[in-house]
Amino acid sequence: MAVAPALVLFDLDGVLARYDRAARLAVLATRSGKTTEQVKAALFDSKLEDESDLGRWRPREYAQELSRRLGATVTLDDCIAARAASMAADQAALGLVHRIAERARVAILTNNGLFLRAHLPAMCPALFPLFSGHVHCSAEFGVAKPDPAIYRRCLAVLQTPPARALFVDDNPDNVRGAIEAGLDAIHYTHTAALAEAFASRQLTGAPLHAP
Repeated sequence: MAVAPALVLFDLDGVLARYDRAARLAVLATRSGKTTEQVKAALFDSKLEDESDLGRWRPREYAQELSRRLGATVTLDDCIAARAASMAADQAALGLVHRIAERARVAILTNNGLFLRAHLPAMCPALFPLFSGHVHCSAEFGVAKPDPAIYRRCLAVLQTPPARALFVDDNPDNVRGAIEAGLDAIHYTHTAALAEAFASRQLTGAPLHAP
């Protein structure tokens, strides 16, 4: 019989929480007095968010650089409020995480900046205390999913060999990267399928029934 995973790593947006980028842009536009298109250009089109995801900008520097590229003042509190408005915890998925946390350690591995890691409890409080002290992001490793290096570096911090780790992500490329790094991995599509996958790995009891 296969040994159950000792650690389950979860992606954040699209698995544990629903992410609405338009809501984030709307809050930043309102607070800065700019249009959503101007905010999009400064935050995403300019690659500021990509740079943050790779660890270039610390939280306050991130807000200052967004202000510079946008040509309007944006505070760190504005950035936190906008990210919070864009996130809603998936209660069904979290229910599953609580169940498996009785049998394995759980942690988050997300392509995000230090800004999100530092302030995630304020942005999505429903994830805590479940993931307290166990949120890891691409910025701390200097590499992003699906590069296999990020999984290996994260597991080194978590002191878990790849063969004892399971990764869950809604992006199939990220799933393939985890498998290449030696982890077991699940492509997340919906909660019922995830429950079945967890049950088959001895992480839960009987799988949940789809509604």
